[in-house]
Amino acid sequence: MSADIDVRALFLGDKAENEETFRSLLGTLIDDHIGWRKNYIAADVPAISQEDRRAPAFVATSDRVQSVMTELSQRMRSGSIPWNSAGRYWGQMNSETLMPSILAYTFAMLWNPNNVALESSMATSAMEAEIGADFAALFDFKDGWGHLSADGSIANLEGLWYARCIKSIPLAVKDVFPDKVGGKSDWELLNMSVEDILALVRDFTPDEYDAVKAASSRSGRNIPQLGKWIVPQTKHYSWVKALDISGVGLDQMVAIPVDVHYRMDVDVLKTEIEKLVAQKTPILGVVTVVGTTEEGAVDHVDKIVELREEFARKGTYFYIHCDAAYGGYGRALFRDVDGTYIPYEKLAEVHAQHNVFTSDAAVSRDVWAGYKAIENVESVTIDPHKMGYVPYAAGGIAIKHKEMRNVISYFAPYVFEKGIQAPDMLGAYILEGSKAGATAAAVWVAHRILPLDVSGYGRLVAKSIDAAHRFREFLSKFSFTVGDKTVKAVPLSRPDFNMVDWVLVPEGIGSLAELNALTEKLFDYSSYLDGPAYNNRFITSHTAFSTADYGDSPLPFVEKLGFTKDEWEKTGSVTLLRAAIMTPYLTDDALFAFYSEQIGSALQRRTAEALGD
Repeated sequence: MSADIDVRALFLGDKAENEETFRSLLGTLIDDHIGWRKNYIAADVPAISQEDRRAPAFVATSDRVQSVMTELSQRMRSGSIPWNSAGRYWGQMNSETLMPSILAYTFAMLWNPNNVALESSMATSAMEAEIGADFAALFDFKDGWGHLSADGSIANLEGLWYARCIKSIPLAVKDVFPDKVGGKSDWELLNMSVEDILALVRDFTPDEYDAVKAASSRSGRNIPQLGKWIVPQTKHYSWVKALDISGVGLDQMVAIPVDVHYRMDVDVLKTEIEKLVAQKTPILGVVTVVGTTEEGAVDHVDKIVELREEFARKGTYFYIHCDAAYGGYGRALFRDVDGTYIPYEKLAEVHAQHNVFTSDAAVSRDVWAGYKAIENVESVTIDPHKMGYVPYAAGGIAIKHKEMRNVISYFAPYVFEKGIQAPDMLGAYILEGSKAGATAAAVWVAHRILPLDVSGYGRLVAKSIDAAHRFREFLSKFSFTVGDKTVKAVPLSRPDFNMVDWVLVPEGIGSLAELNALTEKLFDYSSYLDGPAYNNRFITSHTAFSTADYGDSPLPFVEKLGFTKDEWEKTGSVTLLRAAIMTPYLTDDALFAFYSEQIGSALQRRTAEALGD
């Protein structure tokens, strides 16, 4: 990617500044599609005649279409959130999306391709195969594979599906072909590495492989024996649903506390694994999170991988899934233009060369190491519709070894023939059936314009991290007076990614419960709940850290707010305002100064309203 490419040229713009380009390209693409229709066997008889179009019912139907579309426009304009704003919407993980991806989705949608099989999506299935290769390369999976999914929840479910099926294969082999596992104990079979399991079945005949899969977890056999699924307290709620749907069960979930930086506490994880091993309880897998959706934290993936290696030497092995639905594209920050992972000692130099950061938002070694270690996990969730800046619905998953697909594969003869190579038979390897090829077109275009390295997506992702650190710095100095009370903003600890959480604390507030109630009011006043969102001058989101979900991890923050441990234990929860700062615009000093002043005024006004002054 050329150093002079301007990311601002890739968005329609918060005030539709690139309207002319958008209209021109959209018109050209629509003309291309219409010409394609007209030119297909031009001598064919038109299905809709001139007489048809003059008929009263035809005219009335056209009028009805116009009327309904007018109503649609009205409802969308009055009921949509203006997250395209450069600095008014800082809430959920939504932002301006890439103009080329919007155009690509719209264009491809005119053909309505279905990526479940090649015959219904020749162009977009090939694009999805290339996207899967992009994902594998992003995570340094040398023999990896990937594909798009509806969202991160489906991708997480698929990650658990892989772990469950693969972990069950050795027991299935023992049931069907006991001579092939050499008399190994169940404990040994349940602690085989993914690589060893794949090697075990690699030379099986197709019929033998099918017999083993029939005896695997897909039959319902042995699922309770597969062991515990370990997650951090910061897990996404989709993991609860995944355990339910997969049949593994919620009783098998073990939640590990997080540290003061809201990363999984690796020391506690080690203690829990030691306890399970002592009990001879297998470990199905461990989930590590890169980009938590509440705090913007990046787990110590490197230390969790090291922990697995330590236990593997003692005969215990577990699958690792990285939930990088939010933070996955952030790995582009560390990939040089030649695809190599940039050494930490050279990171600042390379970032300066590509004008990656404009403020003091240097990436810590912990975050760099966590991202690097993703190359050692078995599967990764990544969502283009988050930090890929692609329209919904575009989730994704990548796996370390392409062979892993064979363990979970199914075949539907009416869609594809067994033995045909992917992408012809994508539907055989995924949870979904029919899926929009337009999504693949949107992601494919994004990846071709913005390479998944420091020169492309690295620069785009850095803009959001830049803005987040600027905003947190602004909050750390922000205070105002309401009546006779000074109100100070107290931000949460420095995020690893682009999430900023904070609380506004009035002087002399009586209790944590009272402060939580005030924060809830501020959210009500600064969200879609307070009249038409389009008229709201600052829109944000909120979250709550409770003892049930976080243990005592929030205690240092609660004490920073001015409350005691007793107050924390009595209340059991702290409510925060929360902003996923994805805007690609606010690295400009003047623009940030304008919007930070606007946000400060809005917060002051809302606080005065909430306090009744």
